[in-house]
Amino acid sequence: MNIKLTSKVAGALLTLACLGASAEESHIGAALTHADAAAKATDAKEIAEHAGMSKEHAGVADQHLDAGIKSLDSAIEHGKLGHADLAKKAAEEAVVHLKAAQ
Repeated sequence: MNIKLTSKVAGALLTLACLGASAEESHIGAALTHADAAAKATDAKEIAEHAGMSKEHAGVADQHLDAGIKSLDSAIEHGKLGHADLAKKAAEEAVVHLKAAQ
């Protein structure tokens, strides 16, 4: 019972946390946009600002990729043990993270 409740709470929090990311441009897309702007800028301060924003988005994307991989590992583990509900929930969490990383 504890595992199911924890999974539901974690899933709900994860969904809420990622709603903002899915409503905006993807993190990889934003990282590329800012990196491109930095590469095209001629002012040193502007280059640094865009590079910093690019780095922030790339870092968030990396965190989501790591979390997505962790969720996929969990889905595999639970699937092999025959825990369909837990495997499905972990796979759903992986989808949320991988979409947020895009």
